[in-house]
Amino acid sequence: MNIGYFLSSEEYGPADLVRQATLAEDAGFDSLWISDHFHPWIEQQGESPFVWSVIGAISQVCSLPISTAVTCPTVRTHPAIVAQAAATSALLTGGRFALGVGTGEALNEHVLGDRWPSFPQRLEMLEEAIEVIRELWAGGWVDRAGTYYTVENAKLYSRPETPPPIHVSGFGPRAAALAGRVGDGYVSTHLTPDLITAFREAGGEGKPVQAAYKVCWGSDVETCVRTVHRLWPTEALPGELAQVLPSPKHFEQATGLVTVDAIRGSLPCGDDPDEHVAKIAELAAAGADAVHVAQIGGSGSATSYEGFFEFYGASVLPRARDSLSSS
Repeated sequence: MNIGYFLSSEEYGPADLVRQATLAEDAGFDSLWISDHFHPWIEQQGESPFVWSVIGAISQVCSLPISTAVTCPTVRTHPAIVAQAAATSALLTGGRFALGVGTGEALNEHVLGDRWPSFPQRLEMLEEAIEVIRELWAGGWVDRAGTYYTVENAKLYSRPETPPPIHVSGFGPRAAALAGRVGDGYVSTHLTPDLITAFREAGGEGKPVQAAYKVCWGSDVETCVRTVHRLWPTEALPGELAQVLPSPKHFEQATGLVTVDAIRGSLPCGDDPDEHVAKIAELAAAGADAVHVAQIGGSGSATSYEGFFEFYGASVLPRARDSLSSS
């Protein structure tokens, strides 16, 4: 199994993200995910650097494969522009880039004043956007007037010989089925066997399944739990709230109902290697081919990412790989 690190563009600024990428490589992680946001979820997280600039910087100091997790190529950014950005990222990384895409969240996509579409319409838009991206990656002149996107007299001159894979995100069965039908892989932060089945049955057999989870490393479990509650109470929000709430202040209103006890036990907190290894094993058993872990907590704190990388490099990654190879 591939075990990667998830760079959180909502919690960390660009310089920290670049540094985390190098620390992840030094610690022995296999790959990187990076989120693509215009806003953080809540004000406490406090960051939202432009993902394509950060990927460019990372490409010059780190050799790990990297994927967006995920870009929404439908509302805020036209798919032709995403196609160009992804092609450039593939060139800068020497072909070690994958484009993760999804239907997005109102939090990021409403900022230009566009109406936030219904979920069925967002699925249609995503499918057409993927068609636009692949057509431009093929290298010819593109002219099309689709249902949602117009491309006029466009050609990508800087592009890799082999197009990047497109991995499609999905939190429900319809999105998982779309990933199986049009994607080169499936990604989810809430992976379940039913979603994998929907992905496989729709055409995803033999394609990779990738998952992600968050942790808070630190020597004191209670400090870790309270750090998660302060920075990522959104992890406990149910249903479709993450897709429809439009701003950090609305997420803060919703997460005002999330208690510390709701966080406790919901994700690995502390420095018990067994708990962290067990989470990787759980996702592997669910059917994931790759997992990406994100550390919650800033630099130089009791829950520092520096300490996290030392801990995972020495105590978690070797044990997880030994356990997976013998199972």
